[in-house]
Parts: sequence; structure tokens; C-alpha cells
Amino acid sequence: MFNFQKAARPRLLASLLFATAAITGCSTTASDPMGMMGHSMQPKLDGAHEVPPNTSQASGVAAITVGADKSVSGKVTTTGVDGKAAHIHEGAAGTNGPVIVPLSKTADNMWSVPAGAMLTDSQYASYMAGNLYVNVHSAANPGGEIRTQLTH
Repeated sequence: MFNFQKAARPRLLASLLFATAAITGCSTTASDPMGMMGHSMQPKLDGAHEVPPNTSQASGVAAITVGADKSVSGKVTTTGVDGKAAHIHEGAAGTNGPVIVPLSKTADNMWSVPAGAMLTDSQYASYMAGNLYVNVHSAANPGGEIRTQLTH
């Protein structure tokens, strides 16, 4: 006699493993199961992404979160650059654009998004389209020494 329950166990186990892998691969948390609280990213900054590109050996990491309510928080940490200013700008990759969030220097090589920073509806739409970037300016490169696009 054929035992359906016994025969179905390997498929059930495989399905459960697949579902577990799919769930753990998502960028949600127990406190935000639907991913509605916002998007976090940690892109790397470098001179090659500046406009125009430069050969700076400086680097950085932007740990930025954009909330579904359009709030912005986070910081940028740099290495190898004496930064004079840092900002979030609106502009597509390969273009320069206006400053929309000036960052505050909070320590050597660290810049923070000011408390209460918010994007407008238009700026949030630009963010969702990949058209916001962070860059750090220096005396040697006043237009920007290192840069990265922010993506969700």
C-alpha cells in the first residue's frame, strides 16, 4: 500500500526550507515584517563616482535610512580625506544636483544626518528612482572628493 504522508515528507521539508530561505533573504525584521519602516543602505563612497571623476584614494561608507514617512537618518564615515562638508544631493548618477540635506560633522571622519531631516514628496520620488547621492567635499576637491548614489 502507498503511504502518501511518508512520500510527501521530502517535498514538504524542501518546501519549508525554500520558504525559510526566501523569508530570511528579505530585508524585513520582526518589528517591521512588511518592510514599511524604511530602507537602509550602506553604499561605499569613492572618487570614481564623483562628477567629474577623480583619482582620490579616500573612501567612505554611508549608513543611511530613508523611512516610508520620508524621514532621513544615518551617518557617513570616511577614511583618507579631510572633509570640509558633506551633503545628500538630488541628482542622477553622472550628474550633479542641489544639496537637499546638509550633514553635520560629528567627529573626525564622521558626518551625521541632522535629527528631523525629511524629504519632500518630489525628493522621495527621486530617491525611489535612484536619483539621490551623498558626497564629501574637501579643500583639494571642493566640488566633491568621494560620492555614492543612494538606492533603496
